[in-house]
Amino acid sequence: MADFFSEWWSIGIAVVVTISILACALLLWSQSHVKVKVGTDGKPLPAETTGHVWDADLMEQNNPLPKWWQWMFYLTIVFSIGYLVVYPGFGDRQGTFGWSQVGAYEKEMKAGEEQYAKIFDKYLAMDLKDVSKDPAAKEIGQRLFLNTCAQCHGSDAQGGKGYPNLTDTDWLYGGDPEVIKTTITEGRHGVMPPMGAAIGGDEDVKNVANYVLSLSGAAHDPIKAALGKPKFAACAACHGADGKGNQAIGAPNLTDKTWLYGGSIDTIMETINKGRNNQMPAHKDILTKGKIHLLAAYVWGLSNNGAKVSAAEMDSVKQIAAGTDVAQSK
Repeated sequence: MADFFSEWWSIGIAVVVTISILACALLLWSQSHVKVKVGTDGKPLPAETTGHVWDADLMEQNNPLPKWWQWMFYLTIVFSIGYLVVYPGFGDRQGTFGWSQVGAYEKEMKAGEEQYAKIFDKYLAMDLKDVSKDPAAKEIGQRLFLNTCAQCHGSDAQGGKGYPNLTDTDWLYGGDPEVIKTTITEGRHGVMPPMGAAIGGDEDVKNVANYVLSLSGAAHDPIKAALGKPKFAACAACHGADGKGNQAIGAPNLTDKTWLYGGSIDTIMETINKGRNNQMPAHKDILTKGKIHLLAAYVWGLSNNGAKVSAAEMDSVKQIAAGTDVAQSK
């Protein structure tokens, strides 16, 4: 909370809580002194009504609360004060028990890691490629993927605009098992700077875009491509003179037909003019080494082992993903 609000926010919460408790106690005390009126003959007089009448003669009367009900309300006030003593809720006071949501979460996570550590340690001791072929490991890896990676790469791992397809053999940083493991652990930050000014004007950018299309054999204007080839020298530092990219820095191969943002002339010109900035977060503080090892094996297996996901497997993935969404919404 301190990251977003000043200390006055905590004081304000404490004041609101105090006023609420005192107001409830005062209201209850005032009502506890209301008594049933009696006549001179000692018999209760008819109670006052609130003015609400239904069905001609069904009236809402203003009777005092029963004593047992009043004491029940007093107990709730005492309980609320006791709760604020032992648990957080009164401003930024942590409570005598020192309980917090973060602490409870970390405790549960630690207990879970201890319970399942042996399973992941077993796979951590195995070669990553062997893990990818283990049916049980594949099921666990699939669930890890759905919980951790599917938000960006899709439940079928085929990505989308700006998010790489993990089921093909085209890799920005390399598809070796250890490289995938490093990517998951440390994350990646791929940046292409705006190159429009370095290349020249709009016409030069269009020429270079046509040359880029020609590298993969896509439809292009050959005259413009020829004019753009010399200007491509500004891009060669990252993509190489032959346009085949550089996995050491995550520079894409421009000679294939795999496009992260799309392969139209307009999209390529937009990329040249505005650049791109992609980041995959590191998961070393989210997943244990055993989970990362198993997840890397699953991802590697998506584009290896001759694995094309079958229709039945795809239906299973979608069902699991739907179940995960429901569980996370509860």
